[in-house]
Amino acid sequence: MWDALVSGDKAADATSLHDDFVGLYPTGFSEKSEHVGQLDDGPTVAEYLIEEARVIPVSEDASLLCYLATYRRTGEGADIEKMYVSSLWQRFDGRWLNTFSQDTPASGIQLP
Repeated sequence: MWDALVSGDKAADATSLHDDFVGLYPTGFSEKSEHVGQLDDGPTVAEYLIEEARVIPVSEDASLLCYLATYRRTGEGADIEKMYVSSLWQRFDGRWLNTFSQDTPASGIQLP
């Protein structure tokens, strides 16, 4: 999916997401059409790095992928950002599709 954000490939993004995909972001909930729609004007990410990846098996046909993403959005002078991502991937007819994703900004996190 990150490669689709870099290339602006809406079709690749759409084929990775289940039709009932739900995203939970700092801005609120998102559906598949909104996730794919962010590429209407082309790429949204210039570069990215995935670190600390963990796969947590949920069942034979579902796994939770968690990782730290470091990325820079497109546009002159865009800052480097970091966020923790957890995404649920489920197997449907032999294909793995993303059904849920939650992004948590890594900066500004404070513990009580």
